[in-house]
Amino acid sequence: MAARPRSRATWKRAGSPIGRKGPRKAHPRYTRNNYNRWTAGDVRTLRQLAKQNMPTRAIGLKLGRTAISIRGKAQREGISLRPTNRSPYNRRRAR
Repeated sequence: MAARPRSRATWKRAGSPIGRKGPRKAHPRYTRNNYNRWTAGDVRTLRQLAKQNMPTRAIGLKLGRTAISIRGKAQREGISLRPTNRSPYNRRRAR
């Protein structure tokens, strides 16, 4: 009886994330300013866009950063990302 060739180990097969080198989830939109320091212009733009009630993810796309980094920098700088044009939920017109 001829010896049957062994199949490759599961983790060595093509498409397996195990054993792969390099970044795994680098999103191409955010690679521009990844790990770069925040400049004064970036912070100025962040303040301006937050004042215009722009969503966090959209600010991140404009600045080339992730939404998490936008939230973190806004918290450190004391910038509120809460929308200003919404009325409180518990108030209704009196009839």
